[in-house]
Amino acid sequence: MSRLDRHVPPLAGLAVAVLAVSTSAILVTWSEAPSLVKALYRVLFTTLLLAPVAVARHADDFRKLRLRDVAVAVASGVALAIHFASWFESLEWTTVAASVTLVQAQPLFVAVGAWALLDERVTRRTVVGILVAVVGMIVMSVGDLLSGVAVAAPRPLYGNALAVVGAVAAASYFLAGRSLRQRIALLPYVIVVYTVCTTVLFGLTVAEGHALVGYPPREWLLFLGMAVGPGLLGHTLINWALAHLESSVVSVSLLGEPVGSTLLALVLLGQVPTAATLVGGAVVLGGIYVTAGSDGSADDAADRTERSTTE
Repeated sequence: MSRLDRHVPPLAGLAVAVLAVSTSAILVTWSEAPSLVKALYRVLFTTLLLAPVAVARHADDFRKLRLRDVAVAVASGVALAIHFASWFESLEWTTVAASVTLVQAQPLFVAVGAWALLDERVTRRTVVGILVAVVGMIVMSVGDLLSGVAVAAPRPLYGNALAVVGAVAAASYFLAGRSLRQRIALLPYVIVVYTVCTTVLFGLTVAEGHALVGYPPREWLLFLGMAVGPGLLGHTLINWALAHLESSVVSVSLLGEPVGSTLLALVLLGQVPTAATLVGGAVVLGGIYVTAGSDGSADDAADRTERSTTE
């Protein structure tokens, strides 16, 4: 039993994790660097912090990687890079509340992708959950346009669309790497995928002509904070909690991220969510909850939880 196991109640650790991941959108919004630069250093710093532990504890797992495994990891890493790039950019154009809620819609697209690509069974509850969430997305996006939310969000519909792209990309990341994740331990899997993700983001950043250096100390602290807070503290504790709590408890708890991010944005950024955002967001979260709970398999639920901790 580790020291963490002896001294930290699982529910307390999970609460800290949800709070940590809820800070992600705030840190991204505080940074004035280009979105691609934020995403690049967020993933790069996380990789550098995890790599020594992964190599020391899982050297054999790296040696067991086959060419097919590397190909799958590359696909997962590319999808994850698209997720980070689109979601970080969405925060430039829409509110934190809308962006975080929509990007959390990953389970909906995982269910659709698993049905379309893997021929997995789709239950009536899954269909209902997806339809409910889609209605919530429409209410949120159209309602914001009609309510004049442009003061807080210059192009809410565009930002919301980018958040949905981020959700689709995150679902693709999960679906591409699911079989690989079943054969390889978590840390080696994350390191390989994050290395690919970093490489793709680096290429996109250079292609866009963004500076890689020359940012003030405040920006570097924010980049590091994105990696340490939501990247390490949040996701590490979530994966630790999965070993001590039912996966359904952890999955449902992660729906607290949009709530936490919305409250933090209200206090720290002065972003007051519109009625459309609150109502639509609640409907979206309800649809996600219904969809995520439509499969009774504990293993699948655990996989969905690990997939949904990419932010």
